[in-house]
Amino acid sequence: MENLVRSDERLDDLQINGYKIIQHPDKFCFGMDAVLLSDFAKVKPGETVLDMGTGTGILPILLEAKTEGSHFTGLEIQPESAEMANRSVLFNGLQDKIDIIEGDIKSASEFFGKGSMNVVTSNPPYMTNHHGLKNPNDAKAIARHELLCSLEDVISQTAAVLKPKGRCYFVHRPFRLVEIITLMKQYKLEPKRMRLVYPFVDKEPNMVLIEGVKGGGAQLTVEAPLIVYDAPGQYTEEIYKIYGMIMEK
Repeated sequence: MENLVRSDERLDDLQINGYKIIQHPDKFCFGMDAVLLSDFAKVKPGETVLDMGTGTGILPILLEAKTEGSHFTGLEIQPESAEMANRSVLFNGLQDKIDIIEGDIKSASEFFGKGSMNVVTSNPPYMTNHHGLKNPNDAKAIARHELLCSLEDVISQTAAVLKPKGRCYFVHRPFRLVEIITLMKQYKLEPKRMRLVYPFVDKEPNMVLIEGVKGGGAQLTVEAPLIVYDAPGQYTEEIYKIYGMIMEK
């Protein structure tokens, strides 16, 4: 299986089920936001899951390990990332459970059909302002900035592919929370759970995790805050638990 990993790539241990993921150190690599989203998302036994903008496939692989969902699909527009994600699926022997599809989020409902999925996850580009980017075609720029799709594209297509009462899970930045909730309401994805993520207990939040239900009733639960660090370089116990690490006492 090592021949699936190229000489300029690295193989990272995901700390669960013995799974590993192939990444290129000079291109976009997954971060804590994807790991936290995999913990926040709920997938019931037998459900189908679509991850929009899957990058190198981190969310489908983690959700397959953590849940009893029946099938997981990653949709990714960048050919190089989609190809790398496919190799990670093969490396872990997950080709019967995970599909990686190269395609545009804006066409998701055409690829998969309307009302086809139980769950949709997405860690979409956070930034709208892409003026001054040196290379707008760079993988990192595409992952971080709304160059190829907008937040509305993600939310509208999520609503299209979800079954009635299907659930969606997003991770984003708090400065866009009003826009996120407004668009979710517009497309009948009722916000049901929200959790803010803080780097330190005395700092402002820098991430928001949010769950929506297609056609759900209006009732939002704001969960306890998630604190990342106890001190510089020292994760809180909850973060260690999410990552599956062993706490050193």
